[in-house]
Amino acid sequence: MTDSASPHDVSLVSLAVSTVIFALRADRASEAASLRLPLVRRIREPFAGQWALPGGPIEATEGLEHAAARHLLDTTALRPTFLEQLYAFGEIGRSPDDRVISIVYWALVRSQEAQLAAIGENVRWFLADDLPPLAFDHNDIVEYALWRLRTKVEYSRIAHAFLGETFTLAELRDVHEAVLRRAIDPANFRRQMESSPAIIATGEHLSGGRHRPPKIYRYNGAVELTDRGPLTRS
Repeated sequence: MTDSASPHDVSLVSLAVSTVIFALRADRASEAASLRLPLVRRIREPFAGQWALPGGPIEATEGLEHAAARHLLDTTALRPTFLEQLYAFGEIGRSPDDRVISIVYWALVRSQEAQLAAIGENVRWFLADDLPPLAFDHNDIVEYALWRLRTKVEYSRIAHAFLGETFTLAELRDVHEAVLRRAIDPANFRRQMESSPAIIATGEHLSGGRHRPPKIYRYNGAVELTDRGPLTRS
């Protein structure tokens, strides 16, 4: 045996949290909303100067979710109403220093919430599908989060996180199109949604348009869908 510790000695394992925050945003009012996420520029090694997901180490006296929320507030000023644990990433070599295991959370925020982010030189919104090379394995983490989002959006209440308590079918379709990155036939989507027990017409209509005012819907809280995802505490 040797007295020197190897770079991957179990005694050097540390625990951290990271969070993927998705929002539907447009750079200009004339643009359709696209799926974006905030990244933080690292100011220290390793990977100084590179963009990364918000996160950091966990203090000995705090829970995982509290640590994720604390780092989000410190770096982006965002306070998501919910966080869901996404996955644990702990491949050997993902950090050039100590062995780091990251507990990854994700959050989906509405446009109004996203506007509260502290944007600056070291915090910026990026298109989720057009990211620069990120620190550590954060590109892989975002790719996994996108896969989870896209596989859940068509069978869960996940679109609810991007909308208000009430919405039109056009607004709901816009969310699906932005997340899935493909056009959806409006007539087929309307038939599918109107035949689904997941949403209920409120009896109200959206006013202000030149055409027949669209109906306003809400999610049916009495229907438990296959996977409610990050809305389990809504």
